[in-house]
Order: sequence, then C-alpha cells, then structure tokens
Amino acid sequence: MKLQVKLALYNTLTKLAIILFTGLLILLSIEKISYNHIELRLEDDEREMLRSLSSKEINRYLANQEKYTDYNILKEEFITITPIKFQPTVTTGNKFTTETRAVDRNDQNDQTYRILTHQFNFNNHSYQLEIGVSITSIEELKSIIKRFTLLTLVIALALTLASDLVFTKFLLAPFYQIIDRKLIKVNDPLNFDYEKVKTTTQDFELLDDSISSLMKKISALFSLEKQFIANVSHELLTPISIISSRLENILLQEELSEASENKMHASLKTLNRLKSIINSLLLISKVENNQYDKADVVMIAGVIMEIQEELEDRMDEKRLTFTNNMKYIYSIMGNRPLMHTLLFNLVNNAIKYNNPKGSITISDELKDDIYILEITDTGLGMDQRQIESAFNRFEKFETDERESYGLGLAIVKSITAFHGIKVKIDSVKGRGTSIYLVFNRE
Repeated sequence: MKLQVKLALYNTLTKLAIILFTGLLILLSIEKISYNHIELRLEDDEREMLRSLSSKEINRYLANQEKYTDYNILKEEFITITPIKFQPTVTTGNKFTTETRAVDRNDQNDQTYRILTHQFNFNNHSYQLEIGVSITSIEELKSIIKRFTLLTLVIALALTLASDLVFTKFLLAPFYQIIDRKLIKVNDPLNFDYEKVKTTTQDFELLDDSISSLMKKISALFSLEKQFIANVSHELLTPISIISSRLENILLQEELSEASENKMHASLKTLNRLKSIINSLLLISKVENNQYDKADVVMIAGVIMEIQEELEDRMDEKRLTFTNNMKYIYSIMGNRPLMHTLLFNLVNNAIKYNNPKGSITISDELKDDIYILEITDTGLGMDQRQIESAFNRFEKFETDERESYGLGLAIVKSITAFHGIKVKIDSVKGRGTSIYLVFNRE
C-alpha cells in the first residue's frame, strides 16, 4: 500500500474517532440538558400549583376527596392531585420519573412523560401531586440529531478522505520525483541528474542531497574502475603483441622439433585468446566512457545483410536456415561500426547456441513511436536465471564453442545503452531464444 494511501487512511480513521466521540458527547449532553430544563420547569409548576390549592376549582375537588386532573388540548402537559391515606408527616422531596401514560381514559395513544411526584398535606388530608410534561418531542429531536450527525459524519469522512488524498499527493510529489529521477531512471552513474528536486520539505531535501552525495561517490569509483580497466587492457596489449611476434618468428625456424612447434602453437592460441578478451574489455570501456561518435546514418536492414554474408560459412557448417522477414527500411543516427558489432554479436550468438539444421529468423515491426527488431533462433534456449545474468561479463552458457569468452552480450548491453536502445530476451529452455531491440523513433 502506498504511503499516500496509508497517511490518508490514518487521518480519516483518527478524524472518524474524534467525530464519533463528539457526536456521542453531543447526544448525551442534549438529553441531560433537556431533562434538567424540564425538571426545573416542573418544579416551577409545582410551586405555582401549591399556591393555587385554595382556588375555587381545585378546592371543590379536594373538599369532596376526588381526583383533580388538568391537561392541555394536546395532552403535552398534565396535572393530577390524588387523595391518599393520611400521613401526618409526608416526604417533602420531589421524585422524577419517566413513564408512559394515557392521561385521558378515552385516549388510546400513550405518551412518554417526565413526571414530578410530590406528596403534601392540605386541610388535614394527604394528597399526591403529579405534574408531567411530554418528552416525545425530545425523543424526536434526538432522532433528528442522530440522523443529522450520521449524515454529517459521512460527508465529513468523504471530504476528509478526498482532501487527505489530494494533500498527501501534493505533499509526496517531490518524494516520487526523487525516486523516479534519482533512482529508477539512472542507468549510468556518470550521467546522474544532480539538479535538485524543488521542494519545501526538509526531509525530502535531505533525501535528495543524500542520494546525490552517494551517487558522486559511486560515479568516482565507477570512473576509477573504467579507467583502471582501460589502462590495464591497453598496457597488456603491447607485451602480448611483442610475445606473439617473437613466437611466430621462432616458428619460422626449421630446426624446431614437432613437440616444440605444438607448444608454440598452443602458446599463440592462448595469447590470441587473451588479446580478444582485452580488446572486448577495451571496447566496453570506450563505449561506456562515450568515446565514440554517433554521427552515422545506420540502416539496420543493410547491416543485417552484411552480417548474413559474413557469417554465411558458419551457418552452412551447422546447416542453419536463415530467414530475413524485415519489411521496413529503418535508419538511426549512431555509430555504424558499433551497430555492426552489436548485430554481429546477436546473429553470431544465434548461430553459436543453435542446434544443427536449426533456423534463424530476422523480423521487424514498426509501431507508432517505436521500431522493433527481432532475432529468433531455434537453439538451446535459456532458463530464467540465465536470462537474468545474460548480460553479465564472463557469463558463459552451455556451448561447444571454444572461442566463447562470455563478453558478447556484455558488449551488446553497452552498445544498446550508448544508443538508447532497449534490449529484451524471451527464451524457453530447449526451444530457442528471441532477442528484441526496441528503437525509439525520432
């Protein structure tokens, strides 16, 4: 899960908890405040009622020891005075209860009331006074507040989640720019983009500076390694050439025994092998150090035809079928010798790792913004581990070829990177290999 989504979810859940707590607190507060207000109002009514006991209407009921009842037209409030057994000393306090009652015997609809109950003595008789106020309206108000709170909660959550996603996306934009520009798109430490990503967040500035600092160290070490390989390779070539020449001159002498000649030939073969490896490493080093121009117009189909002619003898040796299905005349600006080396190595590998009487097929495809060249063989193929390490230097696969040094695909990788060409391998063990070169159309 992305950091942006995690932050948005965290903010949403915390706000949800706060809103729920606040909504519950509001509901409880409303109920408590409403009941306190009603009880104060009932106590005022009680005092007013006790002052009115001597009125003509109430006095008539009390004198006849009858129950006095009074209520308004909506029956939202009622007052009853009921004679009870005489008690010389009555409880002076008030009692509050919540009950459901039908005030009028003819009324079928019960209502919920908050009722004040008070007992008192009047004219040597004991009475129980009940004053009730309907709380149905309070329950309705609570229900409305609940629905309103729920609706507010849902809207607040939606707005919160949306705003958090937008804000975190804006906040983390520099972070993803750093990841994209400074890590994902870096193919060559020497061409690292040291331009700072614009941000006002100090943490991202620190991350940007740290990556740039690290890349400077890597670039320095990378340059030293390349320079070391180039220097060592160059210095080794001269003594190897001198030794080769001396051995060849010795071979021209007629007095050498057959055993000595065999040893000389074996030594020359070893020196030639060493020379090929050094030349390959020198080539890779020069390509990676951008020591070649890219000023040639290279027609891919023309280079493929040249390579076919050059390798015709090798294909005949293994009785391979070469099929050229190229349909497009596609050219790039690049270095023609390097492009020739690149395609030569790929076709040569297709021969080297092919089965006798197999086939090699060259085809191409032109899409909107890319040109794809495909080289397919029916050879040994590679498993996933071999595919992943195919471009590593000195990575050799199963082959009868004695002149395989494991540097052919490493050279391919360097030249494709130099020309901005993507290379992809699709292979099945025992069935063959397809190598795709993807050119960006200019």
